[in-house]
Order: sequence, then C-alpha cells, then structure tokens
Amino acid sequence: MSDAIDPTLQSLLGQVRVVDNEGGKAVVEYEIAPQMCHSGGVAQGGFVCGWIDAAMAMASIGLAPEMTPMSLEMKVSYFAPARPGRVIAEGWVERRGRVTCFAEGRLLDTAGNVLAKGSSTIRLIPRDVVEANARKALA
Repeated sequence: MSDAIDPTLQSLLGQVRVVDNEGGKAVVEYEIAPQMCHSGGVAQGGFVCGWIDAAMAMASIGLAPEMTPMSLEMKVSYFAPARPGRVIAEGWVERRGRVTCFAEGRLLDTAGNVLAKGSSTIRLIPRDVVEANARKALA
C-alpha cells in the first residue's frame, strides 16, 4: 500500500479557490503549472476544457445541489493561448429545465482577456442515484 495521498480533481486541475458560486454562476481561479503545458509553454487544450467544464458544472450545482451534472455535449472555442500563471474560469446557467441544463463558460487571463469560451448541454441526475451506481460499480 502506498503512503501517497490521492490527489483530488481540484488539485489536479490546479484549482486555487472558488471566488463565487451562487445563483447559477461560478467563478474559479486556477494556476497553470508548467507540467500542464506543451511546446511553447501553452496550456494543453484538455486543461482549458476542464477548467471551463468545472465552472459550468459548479454553476449548475448551485441551482440544483441535489443533482449531479453529467455532460451530454460540450463545445470549446480557443481564442488565445493560456500560459503558466493564474487564470479565471467563469460558468453560468443559460437555461435550466427539469432534467436538462444549458450552460456557458469562458476562461480569462488576469487582465480580463478571453482565452476560450465553451457551452454545454448537461443532464441533471439525482445525486443519490449517481452515488448508488458508483458504489455498485466499485463493489
């Protein structure tokens, strides 16, 4: 057995802090580390997608804490490179139905420049159902 601590998703993504998470909006700060970058010191696109996705998920949870957001579809457009240092991911719910949520998000540098934008269609599933299925899968 290893003495290593399993990292959380938040630590793997470089989450620094949640600035805001209420009313269907979320703002999260991330620190881009050099190991998240490929050639030329540019953050790998999967991290950019992950930061925006996490902010949109937090925004949907803010409106329905008893539900777990599951992405059905996501699109990200990249406008400028994200480089090592601090970035801000914002997510908000555009429209929420009973079981489906439409969210949007963006990634900004500390000067407020938009680096990427995303949109997602999210399925809202009761948290207890998701947790029960996870326990079954691990058994």
